[in-house]
Amino acid sequence: MKFEIKEMKIVFEKLENLMDNETYKWHHDIHYAGYVNKRNEIEKELENADKSKANANYSLFRELKLEETWNGNGALLHELYWNSLGGNGAFDENLEIIKKINDDFGSMENWKQDFIACGKSARGWAVLSLDLFSDKNLRNFLYDVHNQGGVVGSIPLIALDVFEHAYYHKFGPDRAAYIAEFINNIDWKKVNETFVRYSKH
Repeated sequence: MKFEIKEMKIVFEKLENLMDNETYKWHHDIHYAGYVNKRNEIEKELENADKSKANANYSLFRELKLEETWNGNGALLHELYWNSLGGNGAFDENLEIIKKINDDFGSMENWKQDFIACGKSARGWAVLSLDLFSDKNLRNFLYDVHNQGGVVGSIPLIALDVFEHAYYHKFGPDRAAYIAEFINNIDWKKVNETFVRYSKH
């Protein structure tokens, strides 16, 4: 298989305030793994899809290309979701990502309010991204589905999953409590590493 199911880099014990053990397993073993497996299946089918029948109304090629991004982004956003976690929400003011947030949002509190609003409004994801192509600013984007919501050329740094499977088992319909706990679990050092790596480009 071209794309591999990656292990979660964070043990359940560090996330037990954010999710229960069943959600921890389901989220990885069923939801995330399903996206990786389907992406591989789609890539294989695309090799033999009849491109001469490609059509905007309906064609197998069109459907495969649409689901290629749905499953590809579904896998990548989940990997980023877990990579954002494992901390206690505390941060060092000297981190480059914190300086950039203060520059672009005015303050960490402004960023937090904007991120929370995106998380409450989205049907799928709230994503902090670095917009490399437009103006190199940080922005919180609202993704209703995996493959709809980001700006071309933006690099995601933090991904908050707000599909119901991510929080209903522990928080029920209290999405706000889940979002607050997510923010309390952000590992800013890891986020900073991603930011520094891509901002150099």
